[in-house]
Amino acid sequence: MKKTHSFHIPVMGIGFTIDTPLKVAQYGIDSVISLVDDILLEKLRKMYSDKFEIPYSEITDKVEDFRAKRITSYLNLMNDLVDKKFEVLKSIAIDKGDDFKAYLNMLPSGSEIKSEFKNLLEKGSNVSEIKQWVSQNLKKGSIDVNIMTKVDKDNYTKDEKLSTMYNDAHAALRGFVNSDLKASVVLSAGMNPRLFAYMNQFDSFYPKANGTFNKKIILKVSDYRSALIQGKFLAKKGLWVSEYRIESGLNCGGHAFATDGYLLGPVLQEFKEKRNELRTTIEEVMKKELINQGRVVPEQAFKIEITAQGGVGTQEEHEFLINNYQLDSVGWGTPFLLVPEATTVDEKTLGKLVRAKEEDLYLSDISPLGVPFNNLKDNTKDFEKEVLINKGRPGSSCPKKFVALNKEFKEKGICTASREYQYLKIKELDQQELDSKEYQVKFNKIVEKSCTCVGLGTSALLAYNLDTKVEGKGVSVCPGPNMAYYSKVMSLKNITDHIYGRDNMITRTDRPNVFIKELSIYIDFLKNKLEEAKIVMNKKEEKYLTTFTKNLNEGVLYYKTLFKDLKHMFQDVKTDVLNELNESEKVLKLITIEIQNLAIQNQTKTNVS
Repeated sequence: MKKTHSFHIPVMGIGFTIDTPLKVAQYGIDSVISLVDDILLEKLRKMYSDKFEIPYSEITDKVEDFRAKRITSYLNLMNDLVDKKFEVLKSIAIDKGDDFKAYLNMLPSGSEIKSEFKNLLEKGSNVSEIKQWVSQNLKKGSIDVNIMTKVDKDNYTKDEKLSTMYNDAHAALRGFVNSDLKASVVLSAGMNPRLFAYMNQFDSFYPKANGTFNKKIILKVSDYRSALIQGKFLAKKGLWVSEYRIESGLNCGGHAFATDGYLLGPVLQEFKEKRNELRTTIEEVMKKELINQGRVVPEQAFKIEITAQGGVGTQEEHEFLINNYQLDSVGWGTPFLLVPEATTVDEKTLGKLVRAKEEDLYLSDISPLGVPFNNLKDNTKDFEKEVLINKGRPGSSCPKKFVALNKEFKEKGICTASREYQYLKIKELDQQELDSKEYQVKFNKIVEKSCTCVGLGTSALLAYNLDTKVEGKGVSVCPGPNMAYYSKVMSLKNITDHIYGRDNMITRTDRPNVFIKELSIYIDFLKNKLEEAKIVMNKKEEKYLTTFTKNLNEGVLYYKTLFKDLKHMFQDVKTDVLNELNESEKVLKLITIEIQNLAIQNQTKTNVS
């Protein structure tokens, strides 16, 4: 069955989409729950059990395999509650109740479902005919889950290390597999060979005779090569990737993976041109492995979906991506943080997001994962961090330890945002006898890390007035740069009308085109990398910067051709876009010269020494 909507809501943070399916799935909207924090999931399971008068039995950390069991129980609860909401919506279709009207009104303009229902009423269909049509045509949104593959901490019972299957990502995967959901797991943050190998233990990921799956795999990628490598790796295990979810490397929320300067447009073009090649190449590998394993091999070809997300902000951009690149869906993340009917954000943070401008949104180094992280200035978690630094006790108490992955000082691993790690690292720094300027730079690098694995979930606790004694009240929030162009709280109808061009939620007239905004972010990122290279320039840095610049130049050329040839889209911004591309070309030429000069200087220094 075709998707109800042409957009989906990606995972945001840890808590911002933690119960989004319960708010939007009955309207046919797909969304994604983060599985990082089983402690938070358990708190919300209790809250919703109490609210809906469902028997609740706590799963404590004394229970064997508690992390997986908490996740399974929470997902089953979400599934049951969504099913009940959806059945109520279908039952009131005949009476055209408010929820059903909302379902219809939020559908894309020109939706077949909307027109078919109208025809049913006009021809005077009886109750049983309407019920049958509703049953066959109305579809609830998918309750998908996200696992960050690298957030896969080893776990211990006292000092005894548990087997790999009890690692955090492994346990999260098992929790999803054991749930009643017929949905997808979104694997993000790159390849984890051990986790991918573990997946082939579960029959629900393998195809049935009719080519369908109980559980599907979605890979979040930022370029074609990564998709091909990971897709083939999984296919060699007999596992099929049903969707490749392409995300802009930098024009997105949360963690940002800059790749080597590959821009979204050229990446989508490559997927469009090689889509069938990607499918057939991986399918060949997959089918061989299914035969080797003695599993069923469906007669029909396997299907793949290609979707994209990152920085999309208007109906015209949405439609262009869908039509020009033949996408199956477009992800809208950041704007949904201003939609309380869809996401879970506390009032204080919501107010900060409404007021946020370009200068308040920046790419930071606060993530303990060591990956650039989109951040909002003056968020309460960073304020909490600064207070501790000023007290001379930098670092978090690390109550949840989900990213305790650094093994510099302990085999068990410590989080780089923790008080323990920062104490040991500063002690190490003190012994280096550096001058005050260099010391301060290195000190700031150490204490900059923030406890995001707690901060990204706290908003949900505050929004629902739940206990934050362990976590504290500090909130981390990770909107993409697109947040600067939205300045009011929206209803679910507001945002869907905006996506489909029936309304406009952006009051500013200076929002740049999605491709131009991404390009400017990439150039700023390159400039920062160049400044870093001026301190220590070597062959590796030279190659990275040269490749990055070359790819950006190729992206600019691609966009110049694309916009020059466009006849019916972006006509009101076409001239501005082409001017911006010409300016970017000039900037990149200057950067290329600077890289070459630095390389010559470095070579001269090497020869002299």
